[in-house]
Amino acid sequence: QVQLVESGGGLVQAGGSLRLSCAASGSIFRINDMGWYRQAPGKQRELVAGITSGGRTNYADSVKGRFTISRDNAKNTVYLQMNSLKPEDTAVYYCNADLSVIGVCWGQGTQVTVSS
Repeated sequence: QVQLVESGGGLVQAGGSLRLSCAASGSIFRINDMGWYRQAPGKQRELVAGITSGGRTNYADSVKGRFTISRDNAKNTVYLQMNSLKPEDTAVYYCNADLSVIGVCWGQGTQVTVSS
């Protein structure tokens, strides 16, 4: 069994920063792509940023230049550094990992609230 546990969410003022972490644990053979998604109230879940096992990244246009995704393969952990946060970034943020043999797994989500 594999678990993804997120941390680092919270309440921050507009213009502030937060760093999210997501650690995978359990019977892991190999982690392929990892990513962060978010879901705001009344909206569909959307991709925020993704990173391959080799470190190639991609971002939603709305966060380019403000968010940075990274990973530590030795720790099976993915990070999301969020700077210059805006109220429209308010959402529940979920991490996602594509695991060999097991398939895609999701974390439980962490709330990010940006006040104006």
